[in-house]
Amino acid sequence: MKILRTPDERFENLPGYPYDPHYAEVSVGGDRDTALRVHYVDEGPADAPAILMMHGEPSWSYLYRKMIPIFVEAGYRAVAPDLVGFGRSDKPVERADYTYARHLGWMQDWFDQLKLTDVTLVCQDWGGLLGMRLVAAQPDRFSRVVTANTMMPTGDMDPGKAFKKWLKFSQETPTFPIGDMLQRSTTTDLPDDVIAAYDAPFPSDEYKAGARQFPALGPITPDDPEAQPNRDAWKVLQTFTKPWLCAFSDQDPVTRGADKFITAVIPGCKGQPHTTIENGGHFLQEDKGEELANVVVGFIRAS
Repeated sequence: MKILRTPDERFENLPGYPYDPHYAEVSVGGDRDTALRVHYVDEGPADAPAILMMHGEPSWSYLYRKMIPIFVEAGYRAVAPDLVGFGRSDKPVERADYTYARHLGWMQDWFDQLKLTDVTLVCQDWGGLLGMRLVAAQPDRFSRVVTANTMMPTGDMDPGKAFKKWLKFSQETPTFPIGDMLQRSTTTDLPDDVIAAYDAPFPSDEYKAGARQFPALGPITPDDPEAQPNRDAWKVLQTFTKPWLCAFSDQDPVTRGADKFITAVIPGCKGQPHTTIENGGHFLQEDKGEELANVVVGFIRAS
């Protein structure tokens, strides 16, 4: 497996992102011969309850920069990994190196190494497809969950026009402009230096194999290899009684309506103060990060 590592200087002086890097080596199936380095932000007291923030496609932990200080100020440990292929994490160069199952294996290995417990999961986009599987695999390690603009598909329902349009674009466009895609999925005008920060992990197209492949990995047909594992995970989540909050935004065509499904089937959603973040696009952490962070802090304190 050929692996690229983005030069450190690409991450110097990024606006609003002063965090020291932390790293762990991960593998799938214990094969350390193909170990990959995963980067994560880890701020706040090491012994405090942890808030685990999981990003999606094609962002990285930079997406949570507005939320991390609020969590730390509130007394929590704020942890935000970069998925393999993104951010400061290693990047295999072949698209075939990336599968849903491998991403799960990498993140499970990383999660186990950190030995996080009493976790509040905050997940968006692919952060939900991976994070919700982590919850289903080890529900005792999670105290509560916040889902925002995400879903865990099984291929049994039509993914919708917006996702199909995104999938077609991601697989066919000759160029894959990461920062520009973030801009098109937010409601606010991003400064040039913020757009550049989203581009920072990807010095060239050779670094973008994971970003290119990710949209094609989610189950959109019932016979997808990960369709049944996701169905099995839903069966576990349908017994999850700990607090679960949906905080979706009002201007995301890709995941619109998924919150209604989640709140209907997960017992922990009952009686929770589910909210809609107004004037937020798909990447609501960018548009309304402070507001979402305060919703999470209020949810933790109330539950």
